This record gives sequence, C-alpha cells and structure tokens, in this order.
Amino acid sequence: MSAVVRRDETLPAGTAPAPDATLRADPPAPANDPAKALAPLGSRPATRAEGLGFLAMVFGMFMAILDIQIVSSSIAEIRAGLSASVDEISWVQTAYLIAEVVMIPLSGFLSRVLSTRVLYVLSVSTFTLASAGCAMATSIDAMIVLRALQGFLGGAMIPTTFAAAYMIFPPHKRNVMSVVIGLVATMAPTIGPTLGGYLTQVFSWHWLFLINVIPGVIVAFAVWASPPIDKPNRGLLKGFDTLGLAAMAVFLGSLEYVLEEGPGDDWFDDGTITLLAIASVIGAVIFFWRSVTYRNPIVDLTAFANRNFASGSVFSFAVGIGLYGMVYLLPLYLGTVRGLNSLQIGEILFVTGLTQFLTAPIAGTLGRKLDPRIPLAIGFAMMAVSTWLLSHLTADWDFYELMAPQMLRGAGVMIAMIPVNALALGTLPPEKLKSASGLYNLMRNLGGAVGLAALNTLLSNREQLHWSRLAEQVNPARPGVRDMLDGLAQRLADQGVADPEGGALRLVGHMVQTQSYVMSYADAFTVLTWMFIGAAGIIPFVRKPRRAGAAAGGGH
Repeated sequence: MSAVVRRDETLPAGTAPAPDATLRADPPAPANDPAKALAPLGSRPATRAEGLGFLAMVFGMFMAILDIQIVSSSIAEIRAGLSASVDEISWVQTAYLIAEVVMIPLSGFLSRVLSTRVLYVLSVSTFTLASAGCAMATSIDAMIVLRALQGFLGGAMIPTTFAAAYMIFPPHKRNVMSVVIGLVATMAPTIGPTLGGYLTQVFSWHWLFLINVIPGVIVAFAVWASPPIDKPNRGLLKGFDTLGLAAMAVFLGSLEYVLEEGPGDDWFDDGTITLLAIASVIGAVIFFWRSVTYRNPIVDLTAFANRNFASGSVFSFAVGIGLYGMVYLLPLYLGTVRGLNSLQIGEILFVTGLTQFLTAPIAGTLGRKLDPRIPLAIGFAMMAVSTWLLSHLTADWDFYELMAPQMLRGAGVMIAMIPVNALALGTLPPEKLKSASGLYNLMRNLGGAVGLAALNTLLSNREQLHWSRLAEQVNPARPGVRDMLDGLAQRLADQGVADPEGGALRLVGHMVQTQSYVMSYADAFTVLTWMFIGAAGIIPFVRKPRRAGAAAGGGH
C-alpha cells in the first residue's frame, strides 16, 4: 500500500519521502464511499458507470425532443382516430409545448432539491407512463391532458442532460460531450417527420407513443443504476416561492400559447390572445421581480451576469429560430406546393440529418482547436447561404434542388451548436450550471416559438399580398391571358370536360395560388438569411471566452 504523507507532517532532517509516497492535502477517499469518490465534480475522468449513465440520459433527451416532431407529422391521423375537430387537435401539440416550456427553467430548482439523478429518473419514468397513456387514449380530452403531462414531466430531461455533461466530465472531455448533445439536439427534430410518417403509415398513430415505452424503461433503470452526480438539498423547500412559480407558469405558458395560436387567430383581433398576452406581461413582471428580490427564487437569473452565458443564450435563441424554422418551412412547402405525404417529406429531409451526423466529428475538432467565435461565425454563415439558396426556390424544386441547401443547413447548425454550448455553459461554476442549463435551453425553445410565430405571420401576409398582385396581372381581358385561357379550355374540351371554360379558370386560379405560396416561402427564407447574417455580424463584439480548461480548473 502506498504511503501517504500529510502536508502538516514534519519529516526528520535529511529524510526524503519514500519513492511511492504521495503528497495529499487530505486522506484518500475510501473506495467504498461513492459520495466522496465523486467529489469534486468534473475534476477527474468519468468512470465507466458514469459514462454509461450519461449516455442513457442523452438517449432520454433524444426521446423528449423527438416527441414533438414525430407527432406533428401525423396530426391528421390522430385527429381521425380520436374524432377531434381542427381546433381541438391543435392542442395535442400546444399542451405539450406549454407544459414543457414551464418545466425547463423549473428543472434547475428541482434538480437541486431532489438531486440530478432522482429528478431525471422521475422525469423519464413519468414521461414513459404518459406516453403509454397517450397510445391508449380514446378521447381528445384525455389525449390533451396526457400530452401536457408528457411535456411537463419530460421537459426536465433536456436541461438536466446539458448540466450533467458539464458536471460529470473534466474540461478536456466536455467538447466531445458537447458534440454528442449537439448531434442529438439537432438531429431529433430533423428525423422526427421521417420516423413519424413511417410509423403511422406502416403501423398506426398509436406507435408514435408506444415507441417510447421500452426505451424509457431501459433509460430509467440505467440512470438509476449509475452513480449519483450530486446530493439533494431539501432545505431549499423552506420558504418555497409559490408566487414566483405561479408567475413563471402564467408568464411562459401564456407566452407559448400566444406564439403558438396567434398567427392562426389574427393575433390581437382574438379576445383570448389579447387576454393571455396581458396575463403574460403581468406574470413576467411578477416573475422577474421575485427572481431578483426573493431570497430563494424559483429560477436563479444571476447566470446572465456572466457575459459568455448571456452571449451564448442570445446565439442559442438564433439557433432555435434556424433549427425549428427550417424544419417547419421545408415540410410545409413540400406538402402544400409539391403535394408530398409525410413519409416522402421525411425522406427528403433526411439529407439534413445525415449531414449533421457526418459533420459532428468536424464540428468537434473545430470547437476544440479554434476560438469558439470562429466556428460559430462559420455555422451562421453556412445557414445564411442555405436560406439564401432557398429564397430562389420555384414550384418545381424537389430532392436534388433541395440537397445543397439542406446539406449547408445541417452542417451549419451542427458547427454553430457546439461552440454555443461551450460559450454559454463551459465557463460557469458548478453551482450555477443547473439553473443556467434550464435558462439556456429555454432560450432555444423560445427562439423556435418566436421564429415559428413570426414565420407563420409573414407567410400569411406575404401570400395574400402576392396573390392580389398576381391576380391583377392574370386579367382575362389581357390578350396574353385570354390566349392562355382559350388554350387551356380547348385542351379540357378535347379531354371531354363538361365545362372547359370554368375548368380553365380554376386551373389558372390554382397556378396563381401556388405561385403566391412559393413567393411567400421565398420571402420567409430571405428574412432568415438576414437574421443569420445579423447574428454572425455581432460575433466580433463578443468577448473571447477563456479556454474551458482554465476556467473550469479555476472553479474546482
């Protein structure tokens, strides 16, 4: 056994320590004491059990992110199965998103009270039970309640996994973990439509939820069997900020509803939207007041005092717009203009997911060797080029025309995501990570929500504008238009159509409608292009972050 020499021991003069002696400030932690063996966090290589537990957490996070897009691709089938109206079926998604956006910032507080491992196991277990309930639901009311539970209880898995990566692994390994997390966070929304369309067409919509059950059980057992990451602090429940929690729920829940439903309800022309917008503002004022004045706030906002975290959160917001906005626009174009089904759309979008997978090692290398601001600028530039190419789309674009823009987007999002993670979370002290991770992920989700609301409004307004302008040009009194209508009517007459003139007018109307859709999508991609250019333009004004190793080392 190695000798241990304490710093306060005095050796006889002229006596040197034995060759195998080790200077220690404290006695070594007993091998059978897991709590001491784990401390200090992130200052030693992760054990095999810790690594396997973390990979299980990553898979659970993948399930939670995937569950949004995998369901959205098959809403029509779920509606038919539950005999729901159009207004009712929209709540299958809205209930999940509202509940999730409330849980994400709350997860930091809960992980401190319960411990990271206990919160995660509770989260994945209840998410799995709610998934099984969704598959067995026979009414739209039951489905909405279960989807809300699924979103709220599963929402903790995402920020908890982000925080665990920076708590478990030493600084020189965090870049690799950031690649893994970034790959999962970007690929899950991309492959969701493909997987959802396949499961629905080959089996039934019930399998959109049943697919979570067995993996969820495995993940729960795997994480529970892994060593604890931290200890619970039940003392935080004393003086629990009930008012702050209620204000946060009203603020974020109302905001998510307004952003989700506003574009389809003409925004403030709808009474419910106006009422909830006012409620969101009031909730926000109370929430921020409690966060800065209460001794034990629900959400610790002091992480924003860290300039790197604040900058990273802004970039995370921009990445959220790009990630969710593009995943929304392309399927919408392929469905409305090209007339493709969910499986065909998923096959086209798979190019992005494949590119992200292949780019992950390159993104990790760039993040490790370069100033994070450089790959961040490269990523935003690639996304800007992707949307600029898409701003030239026509009604005939298909797989091959969309390949280059999709590859650029996939690589750009992957390259940008990793330095954003490092910039925001890599230099924070351990005690700030849990709350900061929730806030960071909330910014990405809010970026997606704001982006989708803005894009929906833009599409609606620009489509109406383009339709009215094109309709003015397609005037039957104009000679060229008259000739086209006569030619179409003759073709329809030759085919035996009973009303060739009316059919010709309908065909021209359809052409005008399609072209107005295409032009509105091109406008949306142009707006995204300028947004990415603007995000890249502010990177030089961001302070160069300290190397993760130095920052973390100083913190332990």
